[in-house]
Amino acid sequence: MLKKCIAECIGTFVLVVFGCGVAVATGCTGNDGIVATALAFGLVIVAMAYSIGNISGCHINPAVSTAMLVSGKMTVKEYVGYVLSQILGALAGAAVVGLFFGSFENLGGNAVQETLINAYGSTPSLFVGLVVEIVLTFAFVLAILGVTSKTENKAVTGVVIGLALTLVHLLGIRLTGTSVNPARSIGPALLQMIGGNFTAISQIWIFIVGPILGAVLAAVLYKFLEGKKQEKTEQPEQPAEKE
Repeated sequence: MLKKCIAECIGTFVLVVFGCGVAVATGCTGNDGIVATALAFGLVIVAMAYSIGNISGCHINPAVSTAMLVSGKMTVKEYVGYVLSQILGALAGAAVVGLFFGSFENLGGNAVQETLINAYGSTPSLFVGLVVEIVLTFAFVLAILGVTSKTENKAVTGVVIGLALTLVHLLGIRLTGTSVNPARSIGPALLQMIGGNFTAISQIWIFIVGPILGAVLAAVLYKFLEGKKQEKTEQPEQPAEKE
């Protein structure tokens, strides 16, 4: 369990350093910045999946861990240990990003209002941001549950999950900055608050509630669909009627 938690902490640390680091470096402005940031998050997942996946499963995301808990693939004790480790890793990663860029005011924290106002010049509803995070996380976690459901997919699991994360970022960056990961949002938001920027922390509930709800919906739906498939597979064939 200790090794799993350390692996989750390291994985989340790397995710925040490189994902949020690229977001800060590019400013997520223009198509180039958006694509670079989306690829950074996706590529980190690919790298970590093949690095620590065999140790902890490479959740590095409380939403993913929530889906695994709901699916019965981990215990409550494991879940608590994973989530705490992920948040600690995100905090450490955000601190390194601040050190790299010499400021804690912008660490790639998520902010619905700032993102949409900058992109479209209009004041958005926070409810829209919540729905975006639910939908994006639902799609992301559903992809994870599907690709990890068969052992024969093991060789491509990391690539599929990384591409799925890249995909949701390509859509979500202009809408919410894309979280789909409460730890990834909590770490930068807390340190940005220390740096005097309170926007991300004031909206942090969106990036906790949205991803968790999206993950639960994905887990429940996938469990239902998988159960129906198993019932159909296990149903005995009816003997042919004799004439």
